[in-house]
Amino acid sequence: MKQDVRISPSILAADFLHLGDELESIQNADCIHYDVMDGDFVPNISFGPGILRTVKKGTDLPVDVHMMVSNPDEVFEDYLDAGADILTFHFETAKHPHRIIDQIHRHGAKAGIAVNPGTSMESLDAILDYLDLVLVMSVDPGFSGQKFIDGTYRQLEHLTRICNNHGVSPVIEVDGGVSVANAEFLVARGARLLVAGSSVFGAPDHAAAVEAIREAGLKGLGKKA
Repeated sequence: MKQDVRISPSILAADFLHLGDELESIQNADCIHYDVMDGDFVPNISFGPGILRTVKKGTDLPVDVHMMVSNPDEVFEDYLDAGADILTFHFETAKHPHRIIDQIHRHGAKAGIAVNPGTSMESLDAILDYLDLVLVMSVDPGFSGQKFIDGTYRQLEHLTRICNNHGVSPVIEVDGGVSVANAEFLVARGARLLVAGSSVFGAPDHAAAVEAIREAGLKGLGKKA
């Protein structure tokens, strides 16, 4: 992933009757966002490790697995075994985040933490130095196509300051309501990996939608919030 602004289409919004074609249509993206929902931490149920193995067969892009589950300590290894390149779990539900991060790294994958809109960024202080990625949720998790929460901009600014204070630079990812309309402003506040579901798979040309969001995001590089 060499782009300064990276795009990760969320296949939660894809047409699973034509999954192979959908994956082929976004080969100009930087990675694939794979949402795991358990019906407990979030209301909906989505994909397990079995479908992840199928997705891995259908793309050469790295797969970022976002576990929206109430028991990440118990199930994270299943997704590593299924081929997750990046494994992101929620701070709100992890019992032993250091252990999960360590095991992800031992497996050769990258470790990410996801933070809900209502969670303070200060909560990451003890583990920030060990992370490859921080996923800032810009909607409440669990549904595709939600409206972007404007407070995300403050969250990003706060996270960027904390990272600077720690002297670390994890990839900052944003998930939820990302589009051409807000990509520039997200990047200007520190985001470098943008998850886009409906704005990609709801467009007539998926590849063109990926490039349009990327180009919008690139306008935010070097700008101050």
